[in-house]
Amino acid sequence: MLAVTQSAALVGVDAHPVQVEVNTGEAGELKFILVGLPDAAVKESQDRVFSAITNSGYRMPATRTTINLAPGDLRKEGPAYDLPIAIGILASMKQCQEERLNDFLIAGELSLSGKTRPIRGALAMALLARKSGKQGLIIPAESADEAALVSEVNIYPVTSLDQTVRFLNGELEIEPLPSSQSCFYQKPAEAQPLDFSEVKGQHAVRRAVEIAVSGGHNLLMIGSPGSGKSMIAKRIPTIMPQPETDEFLEILSIQSAAGITLSQENRVFKRPFRSPHHTISDVGLLGGGTIPGPGEISLAHNGVLFLDELPEFKRSALEVLRQPLEDGKVSISRSAGKITLPCNVMLIAAMNPCPCGYTGDTSRECRCTVPQIQRYRSKISGPLLDRIDLHIEAPALRIKELRDTQPGESSATIRARCEQARLQQKERFSDTSVPSERCNARMSHSQIRKYCTINKEQGDLLQQAMEQLSLSARAYDRILKVARTIADLAQSQKIDTPHLLEAIQYRSLDRNLFY
Repeated sequence: MLAVTQSAALVGVDAHPVQVEVNTGEAGELKFILVGLPDAAVKESQDRVFSAITNSGYRMPATRTTINLAPGDLRKEGPAYDLPIAIGILASMKQCQEERLNDFLIAGELSLSGKTRPIRGALAMALLARKSGKQGLIIPAESADEAALVSEVNIYPVTSLDQTVRFLNGELEIEPLPSSQSCFYQKPAEAQPLDFSEVKGQHAVRRAVEIAVSGGHNLLMIGSPGSGKSMIAKRIPTIMPQPETDEFLEILSIQSAAGITLSQENRVFKRPFRSPHHTISDVGLLGGGTIPGPGEISLAHNGVLFLDELPEFKRSALEVLRQPLEDGKVSISRSAGKITLPCNVMLIAAMNPCPCGYTGDTSRECRCTVPQIQRYRSKISGPLLDRIDLHIEAPALRIKELRDTQPGESSATIRARCEQARLQQKERFSDTSVPSERCNARMSHSQIRKYCTINKEQGDLLQQAMEQLSLSARAYDRILKVARTIADLAQSQKIDTPHLLEAIQYRSLDRNLFY
């Protein structure tokens, strides 16, 4: 007897339809045959499914059974096919009604006892169920929260194989999970464990960080060890505006594909903050693998990618960031296929001025020679430096500043100004359909010409700075974008000369001066 259930395969961050065809009662010896380009985890489903069916009180087939995962040219990976395979086997043996199988997309891992376990990619599967016009998605209860964020499709959380069968047989009612009950929609509490009020001194760096967050710009901090670079970077998420619903769904779809949302501590409505170690590989940073998946730059989508000790990263790992930082997406080609992942990130980088870290420090003497400093700084290529909008020096803190008991400006106060600037940009770029592109850092050339106009005197001033600092054409555009953000913070409709001068000074580490 042939039975067909509907499931999905996760490719990158997208789900593709998969039909699970089960044929029992074939002539021949008792055998379980699984075809359709499955990986090792899918092949192991035989033992899990057989035990789950038996321990749930149902009969196993006593004849040869063939299971086909169609289409056959799409590689299937992971244990998410356990539940649809088990339902298909029971339907082919008339223990589960077939009439409703085509109405639902089914996915889930099974334990040996028949209980369900969470899976990766629930959000992408819910989007596929809505696109395919299915009545709903049957999925493990632990994964239902993120799937419920998708509107216009019913999400049915199940806890066991037996509960699923009784639901499909009409013996049990399961209420769809409303979006309002999803734990992902519960906003994080206002109280943050980290706050900018804890940062002593470094007013120039704090100002640069505020500008970077307000416009979504990339930022490089360079300073001696202990000057507070990492401390400031870790507090950047506390001043970032809350993501819009569409932005959060993009964030969640990538994290779901990587399995990050399976842990309770990551089920919060916030922007991601990723801080990989400098020993990370090219694949770990950019994404890839035998079956391409998201890397750190994609996991930081619509959030912050923090690279501490920037020159310590492998040169090849840093160079692969150049195009994704420019385009906001990364394309990965492998023998298993090609995927395009979004990676609209705000890059925050920190580094020392030299190998020992004390060049320019008034309290400690630098032990590095000029060639050593040049080799150290040359690990950051000119093209990569071009793509970082703001460069700021973080001077060593004095004892007087460290002993200052007066708290600095709080994260809530800074965040209010950043949100106000972002609101102006949202209105300015309201015709842009992608929410993550409604910020100054993502302006196109035509938008720069429209919204970053300067007069002749300002143009001459910028030309003089370009010639003296040997800046590139890309740096020219980025200066104008930063100046536009500074004007937004000042609630100015046009770019004034002080805004332009401040934007120019943030290129002081570029080209000749840096190398």
